[in-house]
Amino acid sequence: MQVDVLDCITRAKHVLCLTMTFAAIPHVTADASLALFLDVDGTLLEIAPTPNAVVVPDSLKELLASLSVRLDGALALVSGRSIVTLDRLFAPLRLAAAGIHGSERREASGCVVRPRVDLVRFAAAREALAAWTSRHPGTLLEDKGSALALHYRLAPNLEDEAHREAQLALERLGGTHELQRGKSVVELRPAGHSKGSAISAFLRDAPFLGRLPVFIGDDVTDEAGFAIVNKLGGMSIRVGPTAATAAAHRLDGVDEVIAWLQEFNSR
Repeated sequence: MQVDVLDCITRAKHVLCLTMTFAAIPHVTADASLALFLDVDGTLLEIAPTPNAVVVPDSLKELLASLSVRLDGALALVSGRSIVTLDRLFAPLRLAAAGIHGSERREASGCVVRPRVDLVRFAAAREALAAWTSRHPGTLLEDKGSALALHYRLAPNLEDEAHREAQLALERLGGTHELQRGKSVVELRPAGHSKGSAISAFLRDAPFLGRLPVFIGDDVTDEAGFAIVNKLGGMSIRVGPTAATAAAHRLDGVDEVIAWLQEFNSR
């Protein structure tokens, strides 16, 4: 039987890296002392070429359901996606969730809080961005209901132009929104909200009340969440290659996140 030496070396490096990364994260148990907050794209799921291309495996749904039970419901998704989209992706699960970078939030009770949006100004901004994407193949406009995300992952050469167009659209909204940069995307989201504010709001009510927060995310959009978690003495974990971050710990990628959650669930 032939042995692929390069493959063996690669696997060995991965195991070593996994062990070293885990060693940097404190040993914690999924119990009533902790609340778990999880970003989705780039953290639980690999980032896809387009937002609609992602598929949530049943094994991940089962893992999240098990963790939610062990934590007595103190588990929330904290995502740039809308709550409606999160429910569609993770069905039949309906977890506590913060959507659109904290702009909307569903409490554990099921109550949903959403920001008010000037529909006339929002429609004007949406039409302008839609017209721009129609002239630039490889770009995509995602309408989240109260936010607009301009994706250019399939046309990285248009990054600067996309950001300029988003800035023009922002001016049409009259101060109600702000720009949020992400991985190959620039987003116009309701002002005054963040993943940090969403985590803080969750922690004011049961079943999150009185628990130490654990937050895992992968992008600059998660930094406000890391800052809040650090301030509260919780555990902040950044996913992916080395980058400037407020997070105290790091996991290398989605596979390591899933492995860590499985281990966390088994303790």
